Amino acid sequence: MVFNLLLPSIMSEEKNKGDMSFLDHLEVLRWHLVRSAIAIILLAILAFIFKGFIFDDVILAQKSSDFWTYQLFCKFSHLIGNGDALCMEDMSFSLINITMSGQFSLHIMVSLVSGIILAFPYILFEIWRFITPALAKKEKRNALGLVFSGSILFSLGILFGYFFVSPLSVQFLGNYTVSSQVQNQITLGSFISTVTTVTLVCGLVFQLPLIVFFLSKLGLLTPEFMRKYRKHAVVVTLVLSAIITPPDISSQVLLTIPLLILYEFSIYISKMVEKKAEKK
Repeated sequence: MVFNLLLPSIMSEEKNKGDMSFLDHLEVLRWHLVRSAIAIILLAILAFIFKGFIFDDVILAQKSSDFWTYQLFCKFSHLIGNGDALCMEDMSFSLINITMSGQFSLHIMVSLVSGIILAFPYILFEIWRFITPALAKKEKRNALGLVFSGSILFSLGILFGYFFVSPLSVQFLGNYTVSSQVQNQITLGSFISTVTTVTLVCGLVFQLPLIVFFLSKLGLLTPEFMRKYRKHAVVVTLVLSAIITPPDISSQVLLTIPLLILYEFSIYISKMVEKKAEKK
């Protein structure tokens, strides 16, 4: 059955690209989207089946003081002679579900998000397959490199968001109180939304070098422009970090540092693109 779904796409891609009409291109694009959707659904089903691992060992793990990041901060605190200053205690809040279908709906939502994250490299690969017929041989290799780079950057952003930014957000927001008379009872949906949103945003933000590459290729961005407005970029980065993270200085600084590194790396990429354009 899957072969029958993919057969029209394969046949259409075998056609002479120069003879393809606009509708033919749309047909090819449709099958790229179909394959991407199939990959997302299959991986989402896999995530749905392994709900114990996804929820207990991945998402809800940040609620425990045994989480890897908290242990790392604690060891660092002892290393610099601060004792238990950076050690995290168990969260003082409890998670609740207030709707009949709440947990089932969240199970489906988390499975879909997991499917998208896991399928992201394949989605980029399908985008590469769609645009390669219009590229020269050398450009095809460059495009494949962009797909690989985009996948690596997205994965690094996801890992950084999950292991560093998200735990600090959970720790700060979950334990924050305005009065000792108020207990934090957080809905499961709110907790999962915080973890997934912060993690996904970090993955997307790490695509900055890729975005700069495309803008530089189009001539819309130059390294001189990025150097000139570096100070403005620092301000924008601080504002962006404040939006993504909770009002906690440590988590904001933790996100700002890699963003500034990515910005400097993007300047280097823009410079390389400019040099190659000058040689032509």
